[in-house]
Amino acid sequence: MRILVVEDEKKVSTFIQRGLEEEGFSVDAAFDGEEGVKKAESGTYDLILMDIMLPKMDGLAAVKYLREKKIMTPILCLTARDSVDDKVSGLDIGADDYLAKPFAFIELVARCRALIRRGSNDRGAEIFFADLRLDPVAHKVWRAGDEISLTSKEYALMEYFIRNPNRVLTRLMIAENVWDYTFDSFTNIIDVYVNYLRNKIDQKYEKKLIHTVRGAGYALKES
Repeated sequence: MRILVVEDEKKVSTFIQRGLEEEGFSVDAAFDGEEGVKKAESGTYDLILMDIMLPKMDGLAAVKYLREKKIMTPILCLTARDSVDDKVSGLDIGADDYLAKPFAFIELVARCRALIRRGSNDRGAEIFFADLRLDPVAHKVWRAGDEISLTSKEYALMEYFIRNPNRVLTRLMIAENVWDYTFDSFTNIIDVYVNYLRNKIDQKYEKKLIHTVRGAGYALKES
């Protein structure tokens, strides 16, 4: 499994690279955003670790560029920023996960394995519910025949809903399965993204499919 580490602090980059190699990963390094983008475009990676504060091209701009180029390699953002707004910004432009510095290396490894595992399983036949259709290969969603434009994280949340219809999904379940988080403080972001998804999936349609289950969580159901 190949990982690209984009980190301008060479001591930090070396620490991450050596640690991941000890865990059995093959690791390449880049030290600025432009170099990271070039390597991501030219190489085949199972995961990209992207620092946010980078010279030449910052990490968020690099993530956005790669997603616009349809490079869907899982991306884990690494940064000292830890506010909800910063997390939402990174996830909304296409990052798959977000880990604040300083972090425990064992947690970094766990996040890496989870993202790589999820990426390798991200294939399969189309899934249907009510007038929704989801294509796991193309990462596309339709409602009543209309294609719905979703960010990568909105898509991941929609896929989790449609694979678990008529079932109450708690915020903890969503955090663990869509973001690989178990922290209570992360539920604010879950609520934000459910609202994003509702605005796209339900707002202009008479029948609402994403429902709040008071005191429990959310459910995808027809009534």
